[in-house]
Amino acid sequence: MRIKTTAVFTVILLSLLALGQAFSKPASAADDKLWEVVATKDQTFVVKGEKKPVIAVKAGQAVRLRITAEKAAEMAKDGSVHSFTIKQLADQGWNIRLKEGTQDYTLTAPSKPGEYAIECAVKCGPGHADQRMKLCSHAIICF
Repeated sequence: MRIKTTAVFTVILLSLLALGQAFSKPASAADDKLWEVVATKDQTFVVKGEKKPVIAVKAGQAVRLRITAEKAAEMAKDGSVHSFTIKQLADQGWNIRLKEGTQDYTLTAPSKPGEYAIECAVKCGPGHADQRMKLCSHAIICF
């Protein structure tokens, strides 16, 4: 009788594992997301498909970006019209000077979960000081 109970338990366990795999989303689907961001001529950041300018990713995840920079009222001497900068992560690549047009970038989200301010560090026009958005690395909820 004990062998029969063990066999039934094993069958149930294997069935539950198979069912869980059938309904789970592959981990790479979220990792492959391309975030499309526009640094506008009106000195704002817009994330396509999102109500607010927020990028939410897992800590340590690769972040694929397609950034379109629109020329605003002012620009830097080097031709940059905006930047995409997280000050505390600038040495990890999060300090991109943006020329007019569209470019693709792949960066790594910080390994420490949290909320990080992305800002424009190029004086681009009268609304420059307020040109900000957020990068949220999970395990927190961002709004």
